[in-house]
Amino acid sequence: MHRGTNRLTSRPARLLDSFATRERSPRQRIGERTFPSVFQAWNPADIPGEEKWTSAARHDIIFHAPDYFGLRWADRYPGLATAFTPDSIQAATRTRKLLLERNPNIVLLAELRYRDAHRSHIPDGHAWWMTKNGKPVIGWEEGGYFLLDFANTSYQDHIARQAKTIMATGVIDGIMLDWWDDDDSRISLIQKIRRSIGPDALIMVNANDRQVTRSAKLINGLFMECYRSATPADWERIKETLLWAEANVQSPRINCLETWFQTSRDDLARMRATTTLVLTLSNGYCLFSDPNPLPTPDHSHNWYPFWNRSLGKPTEKGRALPDGSYQRRFTNGIVVYNPPGNMPVNIQLAKPLTAVSTGTVGKRFTVQAGDGDIYLNLTAAL
Repeated sequence: MHRGTNRLTSRPARLLDSFATRERSPRQRIGERTFPSVFQAWNPADIPGEEKWTSAARHDIIFHAPDYFGLRWADRYPGLATAFTPDSIQAATRTRKLLLERNPNIVLLAELRYRDAHRSHIPDGHAWWMTKNGKPVIGWEEGGYFLLDFANTSYQDHIARQAKTIMATGVIDGIMLDWWDDDDSRISLIQKIRRSIGPDALIMVNANDRQVTRSAKLINGLFMECYRSATPADWERIKETLLWAEANVQSPRINCLETWFQTSRDDLARMRATTTLVLTLSNGYCLFSDPNPLPTPDHSHNWYPFWNRSLGKPTEKGRALPDGSYQRRFTNGIVVYNPPGNMPVNIQLAKPLTAVSTGTVGKRFTVQAGDGDIYLNLTAAL
């Protein structure tokens, strides 16, 4: 199911005790993974019959609330907490070891709520709630969450302490911050977080398809939740932001690009376009998932065979070709991305390769606009 160095493995439980001494840094795991790389944004892949953590370990990055990994804040109100319960740290440490056993290159990020939260997050009437005419202000209507006053300096200091507490558990590799922009309040907050957790911890922000230039020197990656992907202009904007992020955020980079399906999860051309855009123009991570407006949990998705890690590692930067497509060579094959709005492109290969989309072997292929494909060496397993 996984290829190359990220292949899922099953090791005796007795090895877990010594695993921490052999664990590699986030930089090493990010650099040593093979491609394609897929991430999990909160909710998992729907794989009937597969054990939860086995499905999770298919992904090379997971970000979620701390309690997903087993951590429990030691306070009735999570938003006021300054510590985790000791037993939850032990449980989450076991989860981390389990995931790393199944995917030695996985990276784990904890979302830190700062903008909005459920009413149970902090007490009613607390100074950190945003209010209007004395009433809480809706921040995320779908989730029933209310806005928090992240411009409040004491609240910013507390969030930075919570970030440090998360990192001190040893369970998490970095912090994820949703609803991101480059306004003064957020820049003040992220500066405090970076000082609190140090230069080696990872920080990812959800800026959608926008370039957040003020934040670039403080973060390691964008979560590009690309809710606008209906037109060629949308895909051009997404491409430009991905290129910007690869060039400007801090190393090690963990840029994650997600698009949503238009009609169903079976929109395979759109899935392939998303995947091959990321492969040809970045060393990032991809996801193709359900649209948020659906009544089902956001970011749920299938696992596609197209995502199995068969390509190995890139051997060159991606190249723009005269026909408007993009190509990039990997140790085990070639990737082609043909943007929406372009003409169909003809692929002429020097030797027979296998098209992952169809399993067809040949030297000549056609890729339609708004699609892409992976062409594997015949010795590489599909």
